[in-house]
Amino acid sequence: MSKGYTLNELLIITCAKEIKDYENVILGVGLPTTAGALAKALYAPHATLMMESGIIDFEPLIPLNHIADAHSCRGFSCATDLFSAFTMTYRGFVDVCFLGVGQIDKYGNLNTTCIGDYYKPTLRLPGSGGAADFISYAKRTVLTLRGGEFVEKLDYFTSPGYLDGGDSRDRSGLFPKGSGPAMLLTTKGVFRFDDETKELYLAQIHPGVTVEDITKEIPWDLKVSPDLEETLPPSDREIDFVRRFAPTESVGRALTMELSIKATLNRSASNDTR
Repeated sequence: MSKGYTLNELLIITCAKEIKDYENVILGVGLPTTAGALAKALYAPHATLMMESGIIDFEPLIPLNHIADAHSCRGFSCATDLFSAFTMTYRGFVDVCFLGVGQIDKYGNLNTTCIGDYYKPTLRLPGSGGAADFISYAKRTVLTLRGGEFVEKLDYFTSPGYLDGGDSRDRSGLFPKGSGPAMLLTTKGVFRFDDETKELYLAQIHPGVTVEDITKEIPWDLKVSPDLEETLPPSDREIDFVRRFAPTESVGRALTMELSIKATLNRSASNDTR
């Protein structure tokens, strides 16, 4: 039996298992870098990890601080540029990428632009960045939803999933055939896309979560796999790697920031009483 683990650790490790050996992988800052480092160390030693900025085949040392952070790796095979990294994606050389989600509909279309009306939003999100490019042209996309929501209709269409479902993505002629989102990972379970309809369905639930916990957050009649599984708990080896490589990601950035603020306030209070 494995030692205790955090939800963030479970998410990172589940993501890492989506990377296959010998694949070319584009990684962003945060969870994707840690997942990529774990995969390279334990499951996929021949995977080629790439930064969005064009640093290719890098060996992670610590989590990236930004998309061109050469100081965070032990070394790399090649340094190109942002244009070259995107060009490699357009030409079909990227096997898998990772994207965060603000809003998602049943066919994997994404909104990372705004919540509410575009001109008077209740929340302005980071926008597309490279997300629309990567989900359009990478062979597979792994999606993560940690603070976003499922919706019937996006407030803003930022990045294309399977459009209207079925073969509509392939029929559009805009994307490589067979490309698109492969998996959605949330804090409660793992979703995949039906081969025919391209609609999200629930494939796994995390330990301690029920199907009802998930369906009550989804505004459509969610399909559930007849072979529904429980997400495997991490092994001690996986947990130890994540904690050594990215202790902040292990506990979550929000908790890390909260503890840092409390420590700073405690030091200030201690200094004031001297």
